[in-house]
Formats: sequence, C-alpha cells, structure tokens
Amino acid sequence: MKDKIFRYALLIASCLIILLTAGIIYGLISRSIGAFSEFGFFGFITSSEWDSRNDVYGALPFIAGTMVTSILALLFCIPFSLSVALFNGEYFRNKKVSTFVSSVVDLLAGIPSIVYGLWGFYTLRPLLITMGVNDQGFGILLSSIVLAIMIIPYASSLSTEFISMVPNELKEAAYSLGATNLEVISSVSLPVAGSGIFASYVLAFGRALGETMAVTMLIGNTVNIPASLSDTGNSMASIIANQFGEASGLKLSSLMAIGLLLFLITACINFVAKYIMKMVNK
Repeated sequence: MKDKIFRYALLIASCLIILLTAGIIYGLISRSIGAFSEFGFFGFITSSEWDSRNDVYGALPFIAGTMVTSILALLFCIPFSLSVALFNGEYFRNKKVSTFVSSVVDLLAGIPSIVYGLWGFYTLRPLLITMGVNDQGFGILLSSIVLAIMIIPYASSLSTEFISMVPNELKEAAYSLGATNLEVISSVSLPVAGSGIFASYVLAFGRALGETMAVTMLIGNTVNIPASLSDTGNSMASIIANQFGEASGLKLSSLMAIGLLLFLITACINFVAKYIMKMVNK
C-alpha cells in the first residue's frame, strides 16, 4: 500500500511539472500573438528596429546581445572552472584546502546577482575605463566578465562531482602502467567524466542566458547589434527588465515575445546538449 501511495505521489509531482511547463508556454504564446501577427515571426526576430513612438519592434539586437555575452562568458569561464574542478576533484581531493575552496565556490554561487552588478559597476567598470575599452566602461566586455564569474561556481561544482566519481580502479591501472598525474587526468579522468562536464557547462550557459539584473546594470542598455567587445548593447532579459513596467499594447506583446524566444533558445540548447551527450555515451 505504501509503495502505491509513493508511486502515485511521484506521478502527481511529474504531471504537475509538465502542467507547469505547459502553462508557462501557453502564457507566453498567448501574450506574444499580437507581436507575431503584426510583424511576423521571422520579421520580428530579424528586425533590428525598436521604436516605441511608432510601435515598431524587432528582437535581433537583444538576441545578438544575449548570445554574444553568454558565449563570451562561457569561454571566460571554462579555463577557471575546469582548473577549480581539477583542483578539488583530482589533485587535492578530500583535503582541507579542497574543502575551503569548495566552500568559497559555494559562497560565490549564493551571492545575489545585483551584488555582482554593483561590484562590476564600482570595481571593474573604472578599471576598463582606465584600460581604454570605452569612455563609460559599460558594454559587452564588462557584462561578459561578470557573467563568467557568476557561472564559474555552477560549472566547477558539477564538474568536480563528475571528476571525483571516476573509478579509482581506472586511475590505478593507468598509474601501474607508468602514467603521470597529468596523463591520468588527460587520458582517464577527463574522458570518463567528459559527458558530465559538458552537462555542467550547458547548465552554466543556460544560467548566463537568463541573467537579468547584473547584465542590465552593466551592458549599457542601447538598442544596437554589438560589433566589438567595447560596444554597448542589450540582452533579452535586460530589455524586459527595463521596459516591462511601462509597456502596454503592442510593446507589451513584443516584450512577451522576447521572453518566449528566450525560453525557446534555452530549451533548444538543452535539447541539443542532451542529444550530443546521448551520442557521446553510445
């Protein structure tokens, strides 16, 4: 009897998750129809014009800003997060120093995004101005650096877990054949934990795509497609945060359409990542 109750409880929880996702999709689509009807789906995502006075809206600058900052953040994140993962999961596994580093990484994961935004504004922005990146310091580079710091804890923590799960028998076999520590990591640990590490970076990338407050404070909030790291721009999340409160009519529908596009981009990235992981594990 208890097994049946537990099984039904799990079934209900699973169905609620599906219904919740369906409800989110329905809500976004129903509120976005006005924009897609007015501009067309492809017309909306390929237009770079955002004119509130004339009620003409396009999502291309925000899609570009989101993808550029997120990809750059992931590229900045990879060397640092992988180094931390190897430090905690391989070289100093179960040591006091590893426990301390893991605690610091977990602390970084718990810091609110607005705190990262304030730190980037008052600490990194003057540094970029001094370096001559641009006159005000805002832009793609600043937001990407802060985003990278924000997603390092997610990527490194999960990667550490997967690296530490590599069977010791495989490592000992490699050591018995005369392999060095570096050779064991490159030939055993990373290949075995590769799919898990890849999944951790997909999760970190998804976190970067949806970040709102820090990016809103640092990206510059201009409606243009960034052509260089020193350019300002806007992300899909930041344009919604900036203009949602005052939006109505077609503008509100356009913002909801941008939210739907952000949802679809995140979903597509996750589906592609799962497919790649499935192919790798075969």
